[in-house]
Amino acid sequence: MLKLHFAPNSRAGRIVWLLEELGLPYDINKMAFHPKDLKSDAHRARHPLGRVPVLDDGDVSIFESGAIIEYVLERHKNGGLKPDVSAPEFPEYLQWFHYCEGMVMPPINTIVVQTILLPEDRRDMTVLGQAQRLLTKSLAPVETALAGRAYLIGDFSAADLMLGHACFMANRSGCVTDDMPNLKAYIARIESRPAFQKAITMS
Repeated sequence: MLKLHFAPNSRAGRIVWLLEELGLPYDINKMAFHPKDLKSDAHRARHPLGRVPVLDDGDVSIFESGAIIEYVLERHKNGGLKPDVSAPEFPEYLQWFHYCEGMVMPPINTIVVQTILLPEDRRDMTVLGQAQRLLTKSLAPVETALAGRAYLIGDFSAADLMLGHACFMANRSGCVTDDMPNLKAYIARIESRPAFQKAITMS
């Protein structure tokens, strides 16, 4: 059975969401989002940097949320969540799948550091403001792409697992503005999915 090493309020939520969407059985090792768990010798043996998610599948152990999603879809897909390589929407699927970590998550990471992880006396409001503006700017192409669509490529796909989760986090940080109605509606659709609700409840 698949085993997910998980901590709340992290990218590991994407993997719970994936496994719930696919109806795959899994065990979970829920850890605190704290160095005592994540930087322990036991967890560093799974991930050299002491991060999550990590997925165990028999003799296979793999980290990085995007890699885990691609691995599960190829070996346990149970119905897909990605278009066939010959489908016309496949290039766009790849684009949005990777846009998440390339463009949206870097400023979110900075926002989390400047608002949660650093003590107040070490926070830099200039850096925070720059990250917030960059995040809002990075979301503008997503707002455009969602015009007339329920999900990023039309039907729900693993691109939504990646980028939709990031959009949810961006909205929670206040960076999805009121002049992004497509994104607001998209995030509401994501939040209404039972599998997503399970993932967020676990977080």
